[in-house]
Amino acid sequence: MSKIALITGANRGLGRNTAISIARAGADVIVAYRGNEAQAAEVVAEIRAMGRRAMALRLDMADNASFPAFADNLRDQLRQVWGRDSFDHLVNNAGHGEFTPFENTTEAQFDGLFQVHVKGVFFLVQALLPLIADGGRIVNFSSGLTRMSLPGYAAYASAKAAIEMLTVYLARELGPRGILVNTVAPGAIETDFGGGRVRDNAEINAQLAARTALGRVGLPDDIGPMVASLLRDDNRWVTAQRIEASGGQNI
Repeated sequence: MSKIALITGANRGLGRNTAISIARAGADVIVAYRGNEAQAAEVVAEIRAMGRRAMALRLDMADNASFPAFADNLRDQLRQVWGRDSFDHLVNNAGHGEFTPFENTTEAQFDGLFQVHVKGVFFLVQALLPLIADGGRIVNFSSGLTRMSLPGYAAYASAKAAIEMLTVYLARELGPRGILVNTVAPGAIETDFGGGRVRDNAEINAQLAARTALGRVGLPDDIGPMVASLLRDDNRWVTAQRIEASGGQNI
């Protein structure tokens, strides 16, 4: 029986790469997206072209009240498409960045970051927990910015630090069910995150590459396959860990 993985924010960026990497590793995929249905459909089509089953479901991580209905819809889809009442892996990738100096950060920016990156993850896992199979995996996305500081990301990094602690607690409390919970913390990656600052600004890209042991900034293909490897059946003794994938940035 194929494993089933649900990835939030899977229509673009690291979420898209992670979804495709997981499918390449042999799992079926549920693509959760917030607003761009066309992008999500493209990811689904690419995964189906590999011979894997895939579907897209809309999910707004800023709307906790919608999570019970999302869980009900997911349960119905699992039964209809897979003949199952559960899925195996949840990857909490969805999120956004705010690049604002500490003194200029607004309460709305702060609340928006913590809603999506912390509160949303907390209560989404809670809502989906009855559907996650025993022995499954949860992977939460954090950031290299919880280890190294970069002015302008105080609120964002604080939210990611909170998700790292949540990961530890989830690992402890879900351990009796054999569910492994880990955090992946990417370094600087060439995506559209933060308006594409790392990808599109040659000066910033070069500065970050110079601070990285491997001499370049990261690419989505450096992250997705690594996340997929955490979901393998033989990777069964790693939990409650923060795993940084930064190419040795700022070491």
